Amino acid sequence: MKTTRKMLCAIDAPYIRSLMRLIETQSKTTLANWAISYAESVFVPLYKKTYPADARPERALEAARGFLAGKVKLPYVKDIILNQAHAAAREAKNPVAQGAARAIGQAAACIHTPTHSLGLALYGALAVAYDKVGAAEAWEVIEKTAAEEVAKMQAALCAAAVENEPNPAKLNWNC
Repeated sequence: MKTTRKMLCAIDAPYIRSLMRLIETQSKTTLANWAISYAESVFVPLYKKTYPADARPERALEAARGFLAGKVKLPYVKDIILNQAHAAAREAKNPVAQGAARAIGQAAACIHTPTHSLGLALYGALAVAYDKVGAAEAWEVIEKTAAEEVAKMQAALCAAAVENEPNPAKLNWNC
């Protein structure tokens, strides 16, 4: 039986580097809003295909939106991310749902640490690829499909980006 990867380990790939350069130009708030919106539109439906009654990942996104609106405090959101979204990912047996839940957790965590926006791509693009071509497909096909999803993420960030952002997030990628 083939072992599935949990994340796209392509940190040096041109499509990841390009996304990272764009991320570096944007504010923490822009990145968080982009990541949350992308997760809501792409990864929540992927997760719901397998676990339609499990709202834990969605709660993390709702809590993150509440934080951005000034309605809840960071410790509240972090607790939901760690104890609900990440728990859903750990418990998921399906690699698509697992990757989607991890991507959702990373998106919600962008409110605290904007480098989590890269986790959105590394977990999420792989979840989309597994959904589209299957986890048993050749790695080259999976990676090509994941790269196409990263391009969509980058296009979505370009659409949300603030031109000449005066306060870009201060990032240390540690990778």
